[in-house]
Amino acid sequence: MDLQIIHYPHPTLRHVSKPLKRVDAELREIVRQMFELMYAAQGVGLAANQVDLPYRLFVANLKSDPDEPGEEHVFINPVIRRPKGLVEGEEGCLSIPGVYGPVKRAETVQIEAYTPSGERIEQTLEGLFARVAQHEVDHLDGVLFIDRLTPTEQKTKKDVLEEFDIVFQGRRQRGEIPPDEEIAQRWHELEALRT
Repeated sequence: MDLQIIHYPHPTLRHVSKPLKRVDAELREIVRQMFELMYAAQGVGLAANQVDLPYRLFVANLKSDPDEPGEEHVFINPVIRRPKGLVEGEEGCLSIPGVYGPVKRAETVQIEAYTPSGERIEQTLEGLFARVAQHEVDHLDGVLFIDRLTPTEQKTKKDVLEEFDIVFQGRRQRGEIPPDEEIAQRWHELEALRT
């Protein structure tokens, strides 16, 4: 499977991911490719639906450094609980490159998830790690950071988001992106393999 990061307004970015029931060699290869794509784009987190996959999983490395594999984290079927505090910080997204805005998030959260080896993890995250986890779990729920901007901020992004829409429609007309029905059919086929 040759993965690439998809851009707004691709329908998979709005798809609510299904929990994974099976982890196999192919899924581990998907995780490896996701890290590579994330590093190439200089990101700190990447969710599966950003690479056009309907799986409930995301990867993160706060240092965004492939030479720091000890900083790599994989979260399968993540659940966020016990949000505490509220802090505003600037966010961007690899699926909406060049667009940034202030987003309010919980300062600390507890995350429960599984590793690719099937180990259950439960940890408290704070600061940037808490923000990244909330941003990526939002992706898995079909929510983008632009949805969390204030109405005033959303207005300032309207023109640039329309440009993304024009590029997307152009790619679709050239046959580079299939119709929504085909994309949805692919989700169901992929989900049947692992969810």
